[in-house]
Amino acid sequence: MRKTKKQKALKILLYTILIIYAFITFYPFMWAVAASFKPLAEITSGNLSLWSDNFTLEQYQYLFDPVSGSLFPQWLMNSIIISVIGTTVNLFLNTMAGYALARLQFPGRQRIYYGILAMMMVPTQVLLIPNYLIIHNLGMMDSFAALILPMAINISNIFMMRQFFLNFPKDVEEAARIDGLSRVGTFFRIVMPLAKPSIATQGVFVFMGFWNNFLSPMLYLKTQSKFTLTVGLQMLQSADQGGQMWNRVMAASILTILPIIFLYIIFNRYFLQGVRMDGEK
Repeated sequence: MRKTKKQKALKILLYTILIIYAFITFYPFMWAVAASFKPLAEITSGNLSLWSDNFTLEQYQYLFDPVSGSLFPQWLMNSIIISVIGTTVNLFLNTMAGYALARLQFPGRQRIYYGILAMMMVPTQVLLIPNYLIIHNLGMMDSFAALILPMAINISNIFMMRQFFLNFPKDVEEAARIDGLSRVGTFFRIVMPLAKPSIATQGVFVFMGFWNNFLSPMLYLKTQSKFTLTVGLQMLQSADQGGQMWNRVMAASILTILPIIFLYIIFNRYFLQGVRMDGEK
Protein backbone atom coordinates (compact mmCIF):
# COMPACT_ATOMS: atom_id res chain seq x y z
CA MET A 1 0.00 0.00 0.00
CA ARG A 2 2.83 2.38 0.93
CA LYS A 3 4.65 1.53 -2.31
CA THR A 4 1.54 2.36 -4.31
CA LYS A 5 1.16 5.76 -2.63
CA LYS A 6 4.86 6.47 -3.07
CA GLN A 7 4.69 5.54 -6.76
CA LYS A 8 1.66 7.80 -7.27
CA ALA A 9 3.42 10.68 -5.53
CA LEU A 10 6.53 10.21 -7.69
CA LYS A 11 4.37 10.01 -10.80
CA ILE A 12 2.57 13.25 -9.90
CA LEU A 13 5.91 14.94 -9.20
CA LEU A 14 7.34 13.71 -12.51
CA TYR A 15 4.33 14.94 -14.52
CA THR A 16 4.44 18.29 -12.72
CA ILE A 17 8.11 18.77 -13.60
CA LEU A 18 7.46 17.76 -17.23
CA ILE A 19 4.49 20.14 -17.53
CA ILE A 20 6.53 23.03 -16.12
CA TYR A 21 9.43 22.21 -18.44
CA ALA A 22 7.09 21.97 -21.46
CA PHE A 23 5.56 25.35 -20.58
CA ILE A 24 9.00 26.98 -20.23
CA THR A 25 10.08 25.49 -23.55
CA PHE A 26 6.89 26.28 -25.46
CA TYR A 27 6.21 29.76 -24.04
CA PRO A 28 8.83 31.63 -26.18
CA PHE A 29 7.26 30.22 -29.35
CA MET A 30 3.78 31.18 -28.21
CA TRP A 31 5.04 34.67 -27.35
CA ALA A 32 6.56 34.99 -30.84
CA VAL A 33 3.19 34.06 -32.38
CA ALA A 34 1.40 36.58 -30.14
CA ALA A 35 4.01 39.28 -30.88
CA SER A 36 3.35 38.99 -34.61
CA PHE A 37 -0.17 40.30 -33.97
CA LYS A 38 0.88 43.14 -31.66
CA PRO A 39 1.88 46.72 -32.48
CA LEU A 40 5.57 47.52 -32.03
CA ALA A 41 5.01 49.81 -29.04
CA GLU A 42 3.42 46.98 -27.07
CA ILE A 43 6.37 44.67 -27.75
CA THR A 44 9.06 47.20 -26.84
CA SER A 45 7.24 48.03 -23.61
CA GLY A 46 8.49 44.75 -22.16
CA ASN A 47 5.05 43.21 -21.78
CA LEU A 48 5.37 39.39 -21.90
CA SER A 49 1.66 38.73 -21.99
CA LEU A 50 0.27 36.53 -24.75
CA TRP A 51 -2.85 38.65 -25.02
CA SER A 52 -3.15 42.03 -26.67
CA ASP A 53 -5.83 44.70 -26.61
CA ASN A 54 -4.60 45.98 -29.98
CA PHE A 55 -4.77 42.83 -32.10
CA THR A 56 -3.71 43.60 -35.69
CA LEU A 57 -2.90 41.82 -38.96
CA GLU A 58 -0.93 44.80 -40.24
CA GLN A 59 2.44 43.02 -40.33
CA TYR A 60 1.11 40.04 -42.29
CA GLN A 61 -0.58 42.41 -44.73
CA TYR A 62 2.70 44.31 -45.12
CA LEU A 63 4.65 41.13 -45.97
CA PHE A 64 2.29 40.22 -48.83
CA ASP A 65 1.41 43.74 -50.01
CA PRO A 66 3.10 44.51 -53.37
CA VAL A 67 2.67 48.26 -52.72
CA SER A 68 4.90 48.03 -49.63
CA GLY A 69 7.77 46.72 -51.75
CA SER A 70 8.05 43.57 -49.67
CA LEU A 71 10.05 40.75 -51.27
CA PHE A 72 8.76 38.16 -48.80
CA PRO A 73 6.51 36.33 -51.35
CA GLN A 74 9.49 36.07 -53.73
CA TRP A 75 11.75 34.78 -50.94
CA LEU A 76 9.08 32.25 -49.99
CA MET A 77 8.80 31.02 -53.59
CA ASN A 78 12.60 30.82 -53.90
CA SER A 79 12.84 28.68 -50.76
CA ILE A 80 10.06 26.39 -51.98
CA ILE A 81 11.69 25.91 -55.40
CA ILE A 82 15.15 25.21 -53.97
CA SER A 83 13.88 22.93 -51.21
CA VAL A 84 11.54 20.90 -53.43
CA ILE A 85 14.05 20.42 -56.27
CA GLY A 86 16.94 19.77 -53.87
CA THR A 87 14.92 17.24 -51.85
CA THR A 88 13.71 15.41 -54.98
CA VAL A 89 17.24 15.11 -56.35
CA ASN A 90 18.51 13.94 -52.95
CA LEU A 91 15.84 11.28 -52.56
CA PHE A 92 16.65 9.70 -55.93
CA LEU A 93 20.44 9.89 -55.67
CA ASN A 94 20.69 8.88 -52.01
CA THR A 95 18.30 5.97 -52.46
CA MET A 96 19.97 4.71 -55.62
CA ALA A 97 23.44 5.02 -54.07
CA GLY A 98 22.33 3.18 -50.93
CA TYR A 99 20.74 0.43 -53.04
CA ALA A 100 23.86 0.05 -55.19
CA LEU A 101 26.12 -0.28 -52.16
CA ALA A 102 23.80 -2.81 -50.54
CA ARG A 103 22.82 -4.97 -53.52
CA LEU A 104 25.13 -4.57 -56.52
CA GLN A 105 28.45 -6.36 -56.79
CA PHE A 106 31.14 -4.26 -58.47
CA PRO A 107 34.88 -3.66 -58.02
CA GLY A 108 35.75 -1.21 -55.26
CA ARG A 109 32.34 -1.33 -53.56
CA GLN A 110 33.81 -1.72 -50.07
CA ARG A 111 36.36 1.01 -50.70
CA ILE A 112 33.60 3.38 -51.77
CA TYR A 113 31.65 2.45 -48.64
CA TYR A 114 34.66 3.13 -46.40
CA GLY A 115 35.22 6.39 -48.27
CA ILE A 116 31.64 7.41 -47.50
CA LEU A 117 32.17 6.60 -43.82
CA ALA A 118 35.33 8.75 -43.85
CA MET A 119 33.47 11.64 -45.54
CA MET A 120 30.87 11.59 -42.75
CA MET A 121 33.63 12.70 -40.38
CA VAL A 122 34.61 15.77 -42.44
CA PRO A 123 33.05 19.00 -41.02
CA THR A 124 31.00 21.00 -43.50
CA GLN A 125 33.00 24.14 -42.72
CA VAL A 126 36.14 22.54 -44.19
CA LEU A 127 34.46 22.41 -47.62
CA LEU A 128 33.29 26.03 -47.70
CA ILE A 129 36.29 27.48 -49.52
CA PRO A 130 36.69 24.61 -52.05
CA ASN A 131 32.95 24.71 -52.83
CA TYR A 132 33.03 28.49 -53.22
CA LEU A 133 35.97 28.35 -55.63
CA ILE A 134 34.40 25.56 -57.71
CA ILE A 135 31.04 27.34 -57.93
CA HIS A 136 32.75 30.62 -58.83
CA ASN A 137 34.84 28.99 -61.57
CA LEU A 138 31.77 27.22 -62.99
CA GLY A 139 29.93 30.55 -63.23
CA MET A 140 27.10 29.48 -60.93
CA MET A 141 27.34 32.37 -58.48
CA ASP A 142 24.04 34.10 -57.69
CA SER A 143 22.00 31.15 -58.98
CA PHE A 144 19.84 28.45 -57.42
CA ALA A 145 22.17 25.80 -58.89
CA ALA A 146 24.84 26.95 -56.43
CA LEU A 147 22.55 25.90 -53.57
CA ILE A 148 21.23 22.65 -55.08
CA LEU A 149 24.17 20.95 -56.82
CA PRO A 150 26.70 20.96 -53.93
CA MET A 151 23.98 19.42 -51.73
CA ALA A 152 22.64 17.00 -54.35
CA ILE A 153 23.63 14.04 -52.17
CA ASN A 154 23.76 13.49 -48.45
CA ILE A 155 26.36 11.08 -47.09
CA SER A 156 24.43 10.28 -43.92
CA ASN A 157 21.29 9.42 -45.88
CA ILE A 158 23.24 7.21 -48.30
CA PHE A 159 24.52 5.29 -45.29
CA MET A 160 21.00 5.09 -43.83
CA MET A 161 19.53 3.76 -47.09
CA ARG A 162 22.34 1.21 -47.44
CA GLN A 163 21.54 -0.12 -43.98
CA PHE A 164 17.86 -0.29 -44.91
CA PHE A 165 18.47 -2.22 -48.14
CA LEU A 166 20.84 -4.66 -46.44
CA ASN A 167 17.81 -5.87 -44.47
CA PHE A 168 15.42 -5.62 -47.41
CA PRO A 169 14.02 -9.09 -48.32
CA LYS A 170 15.76 -10.43 -51.42
CA ASP A 171 12.83 -12.75 -52.16
CA VAL A 172 10.75 -9.77 -53.30
CA GLU A 173 13.39 -8.72 -55.81
CA GLU A 174 13.91 -12.28 -57.06
CA ALA A 175 10.15 -12.66 -57.61
CA ALA A 176 10.15 -9.43 -59.64
CA ARG A 177 13.09 -10.65 -61.73
CA ILE A 178 11.27 -13.94 -62.42
CA ASP A 179 8.28 -11.91 -63.61
CA GLY A 180 10.52 -10.26 -66.18
CA LEU A 181 11.44 -6.96 -64.54
CA SER A 182 14.93 -5.60 -65.13
CA ARG A 183 17.14 -4.36 -62.33
CA VAL A 184 16.03 -0.78 -63.02
CA GLY A 185 12.35 -1.77 -63.20
CA THR A 186 12.66 -3.73 -59.95
CA PHE A 187 14.18 -0.73 -58.23
CA PHE A 188 11.58 1.84 -59.34
CA ARG A 189 8.46 -0.36 -59.31
CA ILE A 190 9.13 -2.66 -56.34
CA VAL A 191 11.96 -1.45 -54.12
CA MET A 192 11.22 2.27 -53.91
CA PRO A 193 7.49 1.89 -53.09
CA LEU A 194 8.34 -0.56 -50.31
CA ALA A 195 11.03 1.79 -49.00
CA LYS A 196 8.57 4.67 -48.49
CA PRO A 197 9.07 4.93 -44.69
CA SER A 198 12.86 5.34 -44.96
CA ILE A 199 12.55 7.64 -47.99
CA ALA A 200 9.99 9.81 -46.16
CA THR A 201 12.26 9.95 -43.11
CA GLN A 202 15.23 11.20 -45.10
CA GLY A 203 12.93 13.49 -47.11
CA VAL A 204 11.85 15.36 -43.97
CA PHE A 205 15.43 15.92 -42.84
CA VAL A 206 16.71 16.86 -46.30
CA PHE A 207 13.88 19.34 -46.85
CA MET A 208 14.58 20.93 -43.47
CA GLY A 209 18.26 21.16 -44.38
CA PHE A 210 17.49 23.07 -47.57
CA TRP A 211 14.76 25.18 -45.98
CA ASN A 212 16.84 26.26 -42.97
CA ASN A 213 20.12 26.67 -44.87
CA PHE A 214 21.54 30.12 -44.17
CA LEU A 215 25.28 29.96 -44.83
CA SER A 216 25.17 28.87 -48.49
CA PRO A 217 22.56 31.43 -49.65
CA MET A 218 24.46 34.14 -47.80
CA LEU A 219 27.70 33.21 -49.62
CA TYR A 220 26.39 32.54 -53.12
CA LEU A 221 23.36 34.81 -53.62
CA LYS A 222 23.83 38.53 -54.26
CA THR A 223 20.54 39.63 -55.84
CA GLN A 224 17.84 40.45 -53.27
CA SER A 225 15.06 38.97 -55.40
CA LYS A 226 16.89 35.62 -55.36
CA PHE A 227 17.29 35.46 -51.58
CA THR A 228 15.81 32.57 -49.63
CA LEU A 229 13.74 33.10 -46.49
CA THR A 230 16.68 32.62 -44.13
CA VAL A 231 18.71 35.40 -45.73
CA GLY A 232 15.57 37.47 -46.29
CA LEU A 233 14.72 37.36 -42.60
CA GLN A 234 18.19 38.63 -41.75
CA MET A 235 17.76 41.44 -44.25
CA LEU A 236 14.27 42.22 -42.97
CA GLN A 237 15.59 42.44 -39.43
CA SER A 238 18.16 45.09 -40.32
CA ALA A 239 16.21 46.89 -43.08
CA ASP A 240 14.47 49.49 -40.95
CA GLN A 241 16.75 52.43 -40.22
CA GLY A 242 14.41 53.86 -37.63
CA GLY A 243 14.59 50.74 -35.47
CA GLN A 244 13.97 47.04 -35.74
CA MET A 245 10.35 46.11 -36.44
CA TRP A 246 10.23 43.09 -34.18
CA ASN A 247 6.54 42.42 -34.83
CA ARG A 248 7.29 42.28 -38.57
CA VAL A 249 10.23 39.94 -37.98
CA MET A 250 8.07 37.73 -35.76
CA ALA A 251 5.35 37.54 -38.42
CA ALA A 252 7.87 36.56 -41.10
CA SER A 253 9.45 33.98 -38.78
CA ILE A 254 6.09 32.34 -38.03
CA LEU A 255 5.28 32.11 -41.74
CA THR A 256 8.72 30.57 -42.32
CA ILE A 257 8.09 27.85 -39.73
CA LEU A 258 4.62 26.86 -41.01
CA PRO A 259 5.77 24.79 -44.05
CA ILE A 260 8.01 22.67 -41.81
CA ILE A 261 5.11 22.03 -39.43
CA PHE A 262 2.77 21.08 -42.29
CA LEU A 263 5.44 18.83 -43.79
CA TYR A 264 5.90 16.97 -40.52
CA ILE A 265 2.14 16.58 -40.05
CA ILE A 266 1.77 15.14 -43.57
CA PHE A 267 4.71 12.72 -43.34
CA ASN A 268 4.47 11.97 -39.63
CA ARG A 269 2.94 8.54 -40.31
CA TYR A 270 5.79 7.50 -42.60
CA PHE A 271 8.38 9.11 -40.35
CA LEU A 272 7.31 7.13 -37.27
CA GLN A 273 7.01 3.95 -39.33
CA GLY A 274 10.55 4.41 -40.63
CA VAL A 275 11.93 4.94 -37.12
CA ARG A 276 10.07 1.84 -35.89
CA MET A 277 11.39 -0.29 -38.78
CA ASP A 278 14.97 0.84 -38.11
CA GLY A 279 14.56 -0.05 -34.47
CA GLU A 280 13.25 -3.52 -35.30
CA LYS A 281 16.26 -4.21 -37.47
